[in-house]
Amino acid sequence: MNPAADHTHGGFALITQNPYLLGVASFSTLGGLLFGYDQGVVSGVITMQSFGARFPRVYSDSGFKGWFVSTLLLAAWFGSLINGPIVDRLGRKLSINIAVVIFVIGSAIQCSAVNIPMLFVGRAIAGVAIGQLTMVVPLYISEVSIPQIRGGLVVLQQLSITIGILVSYWLDYGTNYIGGTRCAPNIPYSGGTASSPTFDPYPDVPSGGCTGQSEASWRLPLAIQIIPAIILGLGILFFPDSPRWLLMRERDDDALRALSKLRRQDAQAPTLINEYLEIKASIMLENSFARDRFPGLSGLRLHIAQYISLVTTWTRFKRLAIGCCIMFFQQFMGCNALIYYAPTVFEQLGLDGNTISLLATGVYGIVNCLSTVPALFLIDRVGRRPLLMSGAVGTCISLAIVGGIIGAYGSDLIHHQSAGWAGIAFIYIYDINFSYSFAPIGWVLPSEIFNLSIRSKAISITTSATWMCNFIIGLVTPDMLDTITWGTYIFFAAFCLLAFGFTLFIIPETRGKTLEDMDLIFGDTAAHEEKQSIVQIEAQLRGTHDHLVNQEFLKPFAQE
Repeated sequence: MNPAADHTHGGFALITQNPYLLGVASFSTLGGLLFGYDQGVVSGVITMQSFGARFPRVYSDSGFKGWFVSTLLLAAWFGSLINGPIVDRLGRKLSINIAVVIFVIGSAIQCSAVNIPMLFVGRAIAGVAIGQLTMVVPLYISEVSIPQIRGGLVVLQQLSITIGILVSYWLDYGTNYIGGTRCAPNIPYSGGTASSPTFDPYPDVPSGGCTGQSEASWRLPLAIQIIPAIILGLGILFFPDSPRWLLMRERDDDALRALSKLRRQDAQAPTLINEYLEIKASIMLENSFARDRFPGLSGLRLHIAQYISLVTTWTRFKRLAIGCCIMFFQQFMGCNALIYYAPTVFEQLGLDGNTISLLATGVYGIVNCLSTVPALFLIDRVGRRPLLMSGAVGTCISLAIVGGIIGAYGSDLIHHQSAGWAGIAFIYIYDINFSYSFAPIGWVLPSEIFNLSIRSKAISITTSATWMCNFIIGLVTPDMLDTITWGTYIFFAAFCLLAFGFTLFIIPETRGKTLEDMDLIFGDTAAHEEKQSIVQIEAQLRGTHDHLVNQEFLKPFAQE
């Protein structure tokens, strides 16, 4: 019944048969690139001296620094949470464009900020857009894809995130050299704190002396992210919307045209008609279920009732819990703690000087990006669970070793270079293990395990979960690195171990399954009956469709 089942080739052989689908998925992941870029660029910006001269409190106060980084994350939590009803109402494409407009406004405010309130407002506005994009892009990709390569295409989202991080790291490294006449405040320094009027962000520069670094060194990286946002907003106009969403809105002709364009097949091709009718039958069944379960409800009341059903219906709650937990572990395994504060981490491991730590951070970005690539080929061949479990073991061991090295040598690591380099090596090994496992699969699983009627709402919750966890990590990590130092790595290693156990005992394998088949994966007792109903509805639809086609075929003869 599923057209994808007709393909005899698996994996990326299917992509070579339809490069257009790869292009659609790849282009839409520019939304992920924006997230990765904004996520990575801040790690270098907050260490730049010209940034410190403009915003001394953000530069030096670890607590305030945490709030600066986390403002975007808290706003992203809000943006992802509200986006479920928006994408159902306006469609996947239009919601992407709305997010792009919001992102451009926020980025423009950030790069032109002249005071702390302006800086924070810009990050908050951009954060709302980032949350919207990270929610809708995996949803869109999963709905335009076919089962055999759905995981690999959604992994493109994570690959795009890592490319954004990589680009931002090296831009930070390059713009760090932009010279100018930025000078230290002409005030005495008496060892005060960032909140003290006598605080000097440049203790190594004489009072009134110049650093040789222009404000362009941090304004330029914050401005460049506007370019891919505009490209995404304009380019997405030329791609089809999700056929599933079009059918949900009863735009049957548009849905068939979109599916024909995505599959590069004639609208009357048997495999295309089969897929079209199966999706339509599934939607009709979901709509019937919604009418029976929520009689008389519509609009906002129906949206609220569907959100509530996610926690009151066991099978839905089980899926929601798995989706939220995978996002929780994705963050509490420490990935973004290292991304946001990589230069600080490398300084702890004995790399002296901002330029050297930025260079090591750039290498981290390269490792992060390249290590995501294997997931593209393995996720739909090996499966989700093996990658998650092997990644959890690798990250746990790596972080435990790094924590042990810092705990053993502490601030004396600068005099034990071999131990410091070993710690740096295991930071990179950690990155490798995380980048092919929880980093991409954290986006794949939530995009594929929910029923169509509540998929956008459920994904908005799971995405908001990752942003809330991300916010907490971004907020507390600076203080953790300052106070418990090596214990920070042991803390994250413990969650890596918990993630292994959760994957082993709770997470099911979803490789190669259709979006309409997920009830069977999660042991829904009504799944068999629902599947039979879908088959019956599809048969009725096929009979109606064949009758209409025959009528159109006979029209010319009737006129004769």
